[in-house]
Amino acid sequence: MNMWFKNTAFVMVFTFLSCGNGKTQVNNTSKASENEKIKTTQSTTTRSPQRGLSVTVGANQFEEYLPLLKDKKVAIVGNQTSIVFKNSGYVHLVDTLLSKGVTITKVFAPEHGFRGQADAGEKVNDSKDTKTGLPIISLYGNNKKPSVEQLNNVDVIVFDIQDVGARFYTYISTLHYIMEACAEQGKQLIVLDRPNPNGHYADGPLLDQKHSSFVGMHPVPVVHGMTIGEYAQMISGEGWLDTPKKTDLTVIPVKNYNKSMPYNLPIKPSPNLPNSTAVNLYPTLCFFEGTNVNAGRGTNKQFQVFGSPYLNPEIYNFKYTPKANEGSKYPKHLGELCYGFDLSENNKRFTELHLEILISAYNNTANKAEFFNSFFTKLAGTTILQEQIESGLTAEEISETWQEGLKIYNQVRTAYELYKR
Repeated sequence: MNMWFKNTAFVMVFTFLSCGNGKTQVNNTSKASENEKIKTTQSTTTRSPQRGLSVTVGANQFEEYLPLLKDKKVAIVGNQTSIVFKNSGYVHLVDTLLSKGVTITKVFAPEHGFRGQADAGEKVNDSKDTKTGLPIISLYGNNKKPSVEQLNNVDVIVFDIQDVGARFYTYISTLHYIMEACAEQGKQLIVLDRPNPNGHYADGPLLDQKHSSFVGMHPVPVVHGMTIGEYAQMISGEGWLDTPKKTDLTVIPVKNYNKSMPYNLPIKPSPNLPNSTAVNLYPTLCFFEGTNVNAGRGTNKQFQVFGSPYLNPEIYNFKYTPKANEGSKYPKHLGELCYGFDLSENNKRFTELHLEILISAYNNTANKAEFFNSFFTKLAGTTILQEQIESGLTAEEISETWQEGLKIYNQVRTAYELYKR
């Protein structure tokens, strides 16, 4: 895959990775060697190119997990993506399980809230679901891990959230704290797995634990290449929880899925990822969140365009003005004319990070000294990437410094993978 700037033209060439058919497994302990194969059923609307079979998300495999919920008090960790496919549409998991007689005592909501409408970083208060009357407890802000009191009437937690495969996408951090609370308090955790739309590759620098935060907790690359079920097994198996106790973990894998196949999300996973193009561009363009460049927030092409008042308009000939909208109440450069690029017509998936975009923006900004902010190190997971860009290294030279870490990481993650690449 290549990307380069030539005069004012931004040229992209995309390639796909290919790999074989998938497999399904379940892990009830911390070791991948103790995985057990299980059966899966039901269907969704995404087809496997190898077999012509329908992908089945974990939530649709009732026969696998409903017996585990019988006569139990259940909490759901979910949001608007926690859906069950039914005929040509879908129903929320909470509504579905209630209709099947499952005793749900509460719902835990991640960043953006239970209905997925809050801005990134916006405080989400505890509330009550207007449809079901269930209490909703926010797991964002100061309350990231369920307390003993919050789990005192819970036997089993069901985690069902669509992830997009980037280390700084905070749902895997919420997963970490849920696993930790379950381990400490002796609660069972069931993860209903879903495909990773960026699961076909792993790329980027590994996180340095000195820079661990809620936008990066584990020593994995920026694009981790795991489904959220696989990631849960890796958290447990690698001993990343801050407790010696082990999580009683069950993963319900996706059926008829492998990581080479494209997967279009039926519902946007967060307010500023409105479509597949944004989801695939997100691992690259999210780096701009740690700079003075707007990544499309305040437009209807979030994470598909980028721009800044400080970029050279002779090179960056796309113009837009960020405005407050549902996805971003206070976007960067609100009301200011920004110069940048529109990448929204790219309909092929990225198969690596594209630092050329970031490096070119840095090289062509009017104020290099103010280009990066302190958040960039948290996103990168290391101070080295900023230093490399500022020193003038090319994208290829920077990527080369990641390869040894990626090699080690890929060897580690193989033990926890449920699907072929």
